[in-house]
Amino acid sequence: MYVQTFIGGILAFRALPRPMFSQLQQRTFPIYFGLQMALPLAVLLSHPTASYDQLMATEAAVPMLIVFGTSAANWAVVGPATIKIMRERKAQESKEGTKYYDKGEKSPEMKELNSRFGMMHGASTLLNLAGFVATVVYGFTLGQKLVM
Repeated sequence: MYVQTFIGGILAFRALPRPMFSQLQQRTFPIYFGLQMALPLAVLLSHPTASYDQLMATEAAVPMLIVFGTSAANWAVVGPATIKIMRERKAQESKEGTKYYDKGEKSPEMKELNSRFGMMHGASTLLNLAGFVATVVYGFTLGQKLVM
């Protein structure tokens, strides 16, 4: 799943015009984050333990709950806030007659929108990175159990 964030997104950004890239991201990420929330729960539910209490006592639960939490934050909070800023930025572009990425001096409003977007994008990336690290930790934990 993290291939979308760390590889697919970068390739699409380089290959597509910015408006098309933006539309792709707006449609892709809600589905992506939804799957990122569902799959850790499926992993937990398919864990070979006898009960909920035993599952929560295993090392497997914490990383998968972290993945679920970071994805839920992206899906419910950061993603919608980012899309809202993108729409505000599009409206500002219409008012100013320039694109947010055009060279040259930006208006204070556009600078503020670009700054807010950068903060949200950074927050989303950090959440994805935390989820990725938790997935790797889960993989090592599972691998150790299989070797024993």
